[in-house]
Amino acid sequence: MTTVPQVRTRVRIPLRLPGRPAVDAEAVTFTGLSDGLEHLAFVLGKPGPVPLVRPHSECLTGDVFGSARCDCGPQLAEAVERISEVGGYLLYLRQEGRGIGLYNKLDAYALQDSGLDTYAANSALGLPEDARDYTAAAQMLTVLGVRQLDLLSNNPDKAAQLARHGIEVRERLRTGVFANEDNVRYLRAKAEQTGHTLALPVGERPATAAARNVG
Repeated sequence: MTTVPQVRTRVRIPLRLPGRPAVDAEAVTFTGLSDGLEHLAFVLGKPGPVPLVRPHSECLTGDVFGSARCDCGPQLAEAVERISEVGGYLLYLRQEGRGIGLYNKLDAYALQDSGLDTYAANSALGLPEDARDYTAAAQMLTVLGVRQLDLLSNNPDKAAQLARHGIEVRERLRTGVFANEDNVRYLRAKAEQTGHTLALPVGERPATAAARNVG
């Protein structure tokens, strides 16, 4: 029998992310989500009829340990601050390593050290370039009463998947660009291969997809 997604628990949690103002949030847990994983929604500020939403995929190395090999930690901190200012939701999705898991992600890092980009490394391991499915994210939003939103993301696939599940994306807003010498190859691959709207620093900007996918 199919279980209808619903709220399981709501609890207040003060968030203290590095380099950002402290904010208070309401954490929401769910039952009946399609993939059975323990995803969280954080209610930030006072969401209006069209809230600002960021679906953020879990990244233990970046979110918790501050790894410079990706931009996940800075994106998370930025999202909490920006959403708190206007009201909305941060969806913290348990999809480590674009859905391939922590150990596989670290295996992919080892292949990247030998010259492969982030997508080629996944493929070399016999894994999808991006295994993330946003069905559960759409279910969470539906349970929260969100049918239309502004999406805080550089990734066009998030908008496309949410739309397929009946969530209207009114506007897609870009995150900041958190480039450094350790992650610029990773960011370039996202812009060139999957159309992420990233305006990379001068001298590192791809000449193809990033230039076309603005806004």
